[in-house]
Amino acid sequence: MAQDQLILALDYGGTKLMAATVGRGARQWLALERSVSPPQHDGDYERKTMHALAHKLLGGARPAAVGISFGGPVDAGGRLVFLSHHIPGWENIPYCDQVEAEFGAPAAMANDGNIGALGEYVFGVGAGCRSLLYITVSTGVGGGWVFDGKIFAGADGMAGEIGHTTVDPRGPLCVCGRHGCVEALACGPKFAEVAQARLRAEPGAGAKLRALAGGDIANVTGQLVAQAAAEGDALATEVLLEAARSLGIGIGTALNLINPERVVVGGGVSKSGPAWWAALRAAARATALPQARVEIVPASLGDDAPLWGAVALAQALLK
Repeated sequence: MAQDQLILALDYGGTKLMAATVGRGARQWLALERSVSPPQHDGDYERKTMHALAHKLLGGARPAAVGISFGGPVDAGGRLVFLSHHIPGWENIPYCDQVEAEFGAPAAMANDGNIGALGEYVFGVGAGCRSLLYITVSTGVGGGWVFDGKIFAGADGMAGEIGHTTVDPRGPLCVCGRHGCVEALACGPKFAEVAQARLRAEPGAGAKLRALAGGDIANVTGQLVAQAAAEGDALATEVLLEAARSLGIGIGTALNLINPERVVVGGGVSKSGPAWWAALRAAARATALPQARVEIVPASLGDDAPLWGAVALAQALLK
């Protein structure tokens, strides 16, 4: 493929890295690589690993443009990473400049919530909408807005941070330093912590969840909670649905502030099953004004939504 048609997309997630190449205007990957990050890694590890993945995909070719999805706040112009709430070593990194020096091509960046919104808007279930709220729920909770085909990042690049809106001021501490945020109640690691605490406090409860964890409460993850709930474990079901309701309250609050045509929810936790979706929708509708008749639908691009958003960002550089 001619180098002026080659797009490189990079996605920095909380626990994994993804890189992909695609032809300009195409809707299928030429190649894609994933890498699961080890515990206790840092930003330097992530950058080196991601660049190695990208060079492997490129095979010596130079891309026409690079799009970057980052799992944390970036500045409004998309040139600087402020920090990662989960990974040290990302504080005030001029990452677009680093990528342009590394790959010899123009680069654009947005946080994973905003860029996932753009991906679903351009390539996914948001097609045909003028306004869209996208939410990703996995290691953390991120969000992003698209209006009339463009990301709305806000004055400081902080729009869409639904994970750090308050649901319960007396709730658990969030990674941002505040209490009772949506993320502190609804993301996988946090409701796994709730399940672990309940298992310790209630020795006779959660038999299926205990079995899935191999008898070791420390092995309980958000995914195992969802699996146990699907198998009828009462404790796991209570924990999972309470997390869904917390996210639903956050969504309902967002609907009252800005009334989009569609809400799209993706990320690993969104695969938790019909009961999770029912609790989420019910809480959102109970919180929002009744006139907000907004569809709340699953993301159609799955884990690739931020990558496709990165493609859209990169292609915009070439117009």
